[in-house]
Amino acid sequence: MPSIIAAGDEPYSFSLNPLLSASGVKGKPVTSLSQETDGLFGYIQSVINEKPETDSPFMVLDLGVVMDLMDNWSRLLPTVQPFYAVKCNPNPSLLGTLAALGSSFDCASKSEIETVLSLGVSPDRIIYANPCKSVSHVHYAASVGVNVTTFDSKEEVEKIRKWHPKCQLLLRIKPPQDSGARNSLGLKYGALQEEVPMLLQAARDAELTVIGVSFHIGSGGADAKAYHGAIAAAKSVFKMASKLDMQKMHVLDIGGGFSSGTEFGVAAVHVNDALETNFGNDEGITVIGEPGRYFAETAFTLATKVIGKRVRGELREYWINDGIYGYLNCIILDFVRVRCTPLRCSSKHEDDVDESKTYLSTVFGPTCDSLDTVLRDYQLMELELDDWLVFPNMGAYTISSGTNFNGFSTSAIPTHLTYSNTVLREKNTMF
Repeated sequence: MPSIIAAGDEPYSFSLNPLLSASGVKGKPVTSLSQETDGLFGYIQSVINEKPETDSPFMVLDLGVVMDLMDNWSRLLPTVQPFYAVKCNPNPSLLGTLAALGSSFDCASKSEIETVLSLGVSPDRIIYANPCKSVSHVHYAASVGVNVTTFDSKEEVEKIRKWHPKCQLLLRIKPPQDSGARNSLGLKYGALQEEVPMLLQAARDAELTVIGVSFHIGSGGADAKAYHGAIAAAKSVFKMASKLDMQKMHVLDIGGGFSSGTEFGVAAVHVNDALETNFGNDEGITVIGEPGRYFAETAFTLATKVIGKRVRGELREYWINDGIYGYLNCIILDFVRVRCTPLRCSSKHEDDVDESKTYLSTVFGPTCDSLDTVLRDYQLMELELDDWLVFPNMGAYTISSGTNFNGFSTSAIPTHLTYSNTVLREKNTMF
């Protein structure tokens, strides 16, 4: 069993101490992963071995991944302050870790604001980044001191004037280019170029302060070249406000949609270049971003148990205890193509079985809906009941969109906390 670590333990005490005492983490066991115990897979195996009778799937959150991602963000986008998009994954341990690492937060509802404030985060580290808000939510934001929000309509200006007149505003604009993202937000939010003067004037007439501009190029697979046009469009709004003799704008919110890995490096190059081109000579500009997927996706791993099996000729069909109404809803809602690795835990396996032989397989979720299909035409070794399938990169838009359909409660799925170092993660190629 990998060792449980606490503040002051070696070898992670220097970097991990602040996280162990962070809200959402403090008091919970954090298990160190090592090569000697086979890293993440060894830990998952140990959890299963401890309670082999368990029928519940479980998640593993690697705090070391989150730390590395924050280091990478600071290195590649040093002038952009991250405001983590809580909607992506509101896990308290993730939120507390990000807060301890210096992140601020993008909230889109009263509930999300409450969650972040409950962790001891100051309200001045929250942006209410929803251009269309319920009156009761606006009133709540005012009552707790969340004083920055976005807007893209005259009706929202009037709402804020009435219920939160001290609130500072960011004008949400629609990026001029289609980024090709899986989830495009331009159909729902963002002022058109021709609407900008009218909206700036409406805010001025309402005696509200517009401090800057926000945009979002879309989430998942967006073409990073779209940042050039979006940032240039934002700069034109800054100039327009100046011509209207409005208070000088000083905040640029470049939104979210970032992924980790090589995609982030490419996006960072385009963002930095566009910022230098359009705002390089401007003093006192604060640039923020709203990363969600970037921090959450690769930090979480889902372990699911094989609870059913059917053989039809060469086809193998399996049922697991999570599906598209649970964490794996990302298959439908986020258009994700998931992959998995099997863990043989069943006592039915023979010692001399050929593990290299695979079969065309279908994997179903646990509900009675035939739509609840996780994988089709997927090559897997022969599995038995009580084996497990492990899914990597399961942190983005999974728990936040899960349901209780058929009585399978996504919110009841437990999350185990671990910590690995960079060297171990680079050597762990099981996925």
